[in-house]
Amino acid sequence: MRAFVVTGPGRGEVQEVPAPVAAPGLVVVDVERAGVCGTDAELFSGEMAYLETGEARYPLRLGHEWCGRVSAVGADVDAAWLGRRVTGDTMLGCGHCRRCTSGRQHLCADRHEIGVRNGWPGALAEQLPVPASALVALPDGLDPVLGALVEPAGNALRSVRAAALEPGARVLVLGPGTIGLLVAQVARAEGAEVHLLGPDDRFRALATTLGFEQLWTSATLDRGVAFDAVVDASNDARLPALAVELVEPGGHVVLVGLSGRESRLDSRSVVLKDVTVTGVLSASGGLEGAARLFAEGRVDPRPLVAATVGLEEVADVLAGTRPAGAGPGPKVHVDPRA
Repeated sequence: MRAFVVTGPGRGEVQEVPAPVAAPGLVVVDVERAGVCGTDAELFSGEMAYLETGEARYPLRLGHEWCGRVSAVGADVDAAWLGRRVTGDTMLGCGHCRRCTSGRQHLCADRHEIGVRNGWPGALAEQLPVPASALVALPDGLDPVLGALVEPAGNALRSVRAAALEPGARVLVLGPGTIGLLVAQVARAEGAEVHLLGPDDRFRALATTLGFEQLWTSATLDRGVAFDAVVDASNDARLPALAVELVEPGGHVVLVGLSGRESRLDSRSVVLKDVTVTGVLSASGGLEGAARLFAEGRVDPRPLVAATVGLEEVADVLAGTRPAGAGPGPKVHVDPRA
């Protein structure tokens, strides 16, 4: 089958690779659509921390935001999965350790991460092997665009849950990229008053199209506005400290973005304001809820997808080239069969 393979820092190509086999416990998914995200770009450039620790090595097969149809199942897997449209959890725990058995497989020290960690091949390919235990069935009517957005939306849903928002609560989202805009959409669906802060005014057009009106930059932010929660979905090392500064005493700060360098928080600010700070790693536990939000029409993330390309264009996208004719959204999707 055809797959996109990263052969070294800044180098990648479409190759013919062996097709996956439905071994015991596994299914094979025919990939309909896969998303490209910042983690993929960091693995492509060589900047991702897993490359330094040895948790990721070249050659790499990227892609952890995906949807598709089950085309084969292992001998011990329920045959009812055959033909089902699915997405799945990125984080694949060992299944035996204390973290896995307590429902925290996404934190397993020996976990694989699809398309990211410990060599599990990703979805920038015509087919993908997935443990049946990681599958999430997609509701009827969810097209490939929505199906491939369930994984990032699961991160957003977990972030909103961690923010502990009551209806009418005011939340500030830092970083209007894919995750930040999904957080904003999910928070609005839960009845919150949503504010967005970006590095400059370029995000305003898309945010306005999505129906958001309270839009700020650091230069224009009204410091008199009280925020019950602040979600940092940026990659700016300065913003976790700003989140703690801006949140109301007794409020919640959620950190779902990752910066490329060390960020710092003054614990005195956290303690003296009695702030709860929560980190969110992965969509584990949020996938089913995100799919329901899409199916019910409470969140429509389609405008976030700027373009859909084939495998041959992936290297350019990962290197930062905007596809010809791309819309204003931050996300690029890949159709491996195009």
